[in-house]
Amino acid sequence: MKSSDDHLLWGMFSLREALYLSFCAIFIVIAKAVLRLHLHVTGHSMVFTMFFMILARGCVQRKGAATFVGLIAGVMCLVFGMGAKSGPLVILKFLLPGIVIDVAAILYPLLAQRYVACIIVGAVAAGSRVIILGLVDWLVGIDRELILQHMVLLSFMNMGFGVIGGAMVPPVARRLAAHGLIPSAGPNP
Repeated sequence: MKSSDDHLLWGMFSLREALYLSFCAIFIVIAKAVLRLHLHVTGHSMVFTMFFMILARGCVQRKGAATFVGLIAGVMCLVFGMGAKSGPLVILKFLLPGIVIDVAAILYPLLAQRYVACIIVGAVAAGSRVIILGLVDWLVGIDRELILQHMVLLSFMNMGFGVIGGAMVPPVARRLAAHGLIPSAGPNP
């Protein structure tokens, strides 16, 4: 019989961790589906995307956790047809923010329990999606000036909503740490 410490997925995650990360990815896709309302506000789905990605990385403190969540969420959006404009590039829309969050968590391990760190990482990770959106515009053949204007507008909106999503993580992470569900960061500086 295998112990619970066996790493099953990517040689890095236990079954419990993989299930938790998969649930976070499912919650991202569900939030994206629910937020398909016609609010006419660009980037509003980034609130929950950044929240669940940063929270997943804070709860499963292993390299590649947020990237795995981004990969699973991107594949599910592709399968459900939620990225109709960008096609298979929708996977990269979720993968790039996950990579940014993982790199930031490697540089600052207490990321999920600090407001300033979550806000900065939420903004940068949400802004990284603009690279793929600009690539899609370029592939369609839009003029460079329009692509630049589109990217600037989308980056500010995505970053604003990414900040809100990132700011929601520390209270939840602290509550989970207080109940012993994730590793504690110690006293707040």
